[in-house]
Amino acid sequence: MAASNPSAWWDGLVVDADGTTVTFALLNGATVKLRVVGPRVEIAVGEPLAFHPVAELLSASAILTTARTA
Repeated sequence: MAASNPSAWWDGLVVDADGTTVTFALLNGATVKLRVVGPRVEIAVGEPLAFHPVAELLSASAILTTARTA
């Protein structure tokens, strides 16, 4: 799904993370809160990430996991 919709990725920086939820600021200034439903990912505040809302994939810390908007 992500490969067939490559322009759907949202890029941003982490502003809050606790292992099960991640809040990040998009490059356009909006914020998005995600609930991590796949393998837990250790993500640090300030770290870049990408989210694909169509495929529900979160890419951070060289890890790819499943996440949904909260």
